[in-house]
Amino acid sequence: MTQDPIKVHFDQAEKRAQVQAVDKTITLSASQFFARSHQLQYSYNFSWLSRPIIQYPQDIVAFQELVSAAKPDLIIETGIAHGGSLVLSASLLCLLDVMEGLDPRQSPRKVVGVDIDIRPHNRKALNEHPLRFKMELIEGSSIAPEIIQQVRSHTDGVERVLVSLDSNHTHEHVLAELNAYADLVSVGSYCIVFDTAIDDLPAGSFPDRTWDKGNNPKTAVHEWLKSHTEFEINKDIDNKLLISVAPDGYLKRTR
Repeated sequence: MTQDPIKVHFDQAEKRAQVQAVDKTITLSASQFFARSHQLQYSYNFSWLSRPIIQYPQDIVAFQELVSAAKPDLIIETGIAHGGSLVLSASLLCLLDVMEGLDPRQSPRKVVGVDIDIRPHNRKALNEHPLRFKMELIEGSSIAPEIIQQVRSHTDGVERVLVSLDSNHTHEHVLAELNAYADLVSVGSYCIVFDTAIDDLPAGSFPDRTWDKGNNPKTAVHEWLKSHTEFEINKDIDNKLLISVAPDGYLKRTR
């Protein structure tokens, strides 16, 4: 029987990732690159469809792969900033629609973005963006009861949900976000917790922030997973990317 070439491709990619994950030369180089690139604000160098996106390219590609696999009807994002990640989600949802023979403007798929402070110039730019029809903007604290209720109202009748947490990066805040939104994730989909890499950087790397080593998204993830066995860390993604702001942050719902 002839093997499916696409399956062969993915099988080989997984094997390569497993090999590189234990290769000290490349893992050390990746760690050194991440530490220095953080100091140089590397993640601020990129944009998506004209909006700044504060992400590493590796995580952008990983996000695309997960959206393609999970095919969410709704993406929930905490943290908007300039809106690049929101536009990324909107564009990927449009592509899902097209691939399924749907009109993106008629499809109910959408991304809901939450930020405690949507600055006027960013709101204006997003309101004028061609993909605005796929976006819902909510201003307020992502862990405030009234905001949680507002976000959750968008899940009524929705079958497939993916969640992305990328706002305040303190342990307490991320833990509260996980408790507020992770249960909305559909089986087989993901709750992605960004900036877990904070815990891998030297203490004092964020002198102007309230988070640091020992108090960040990764510490929140590890605590939260102790009582939420329906989720597991997809280490295959970490092994494949090597350079990522979200090590241990790609949480797949398995049941």
